[in-house]
Amino acid sequence: MGTWSKDELEKIAVADDLHVSPFRADGVTYGTPTWVWCVVVDDAVYVRAYNGQNSRWYQAAVRQKAGRITVAGMTREVTFEPVDGPIQDRIDDAYRAKYRGSPYLNPMIGLRARSATVKILPRE
Repeated sequence: MGTWSKDELEKIAVADDLHVSPFRADGVTYGTPTWVWCVVVDDAVYVRAYNGQNSRWYQAAVRQKAGRITVAGMTREVTFEPVDGPIQDRIDDAYRAKYRGSPYLNPMIGLRARSATVKILPRE
C-alpha cells in the first residue's frame, strides 16, 4: 500500500467532493461513484457511510477491499480498511471541524455512521 503525499492530503482535507467506487463482486468493475464526506487525520483519509453498515458502498468496500476514489481533481486506485478503536474520537473531531453547522453532522458522528468508518489508502 502506498501513502498520500502532503500535497494530496492538503487537497483532500479541504475537498467536499470525494466519490468512492469500490469494486463490484467481480473484483474488476467499479461500482457507481457515491459522494461521501471525507476527513484527514494525521496522514490518513477517512470516510463514513451515512447509513451505517447497511450502506451498499460500505459493504462493497469492506468485502472487496479495493476500488477507486475521485476527489479534488484526482482519481486514485485505493484500498479500503474498516476502522475501529480510539482513532474514532479523533475522526469525530475532524468531522466537527470540517462540517460545523451542517444538519448532517450529528448523524455522521453518531453510532450508526461511526460503525461504518473506512480508512482509504492509495494503491501502488
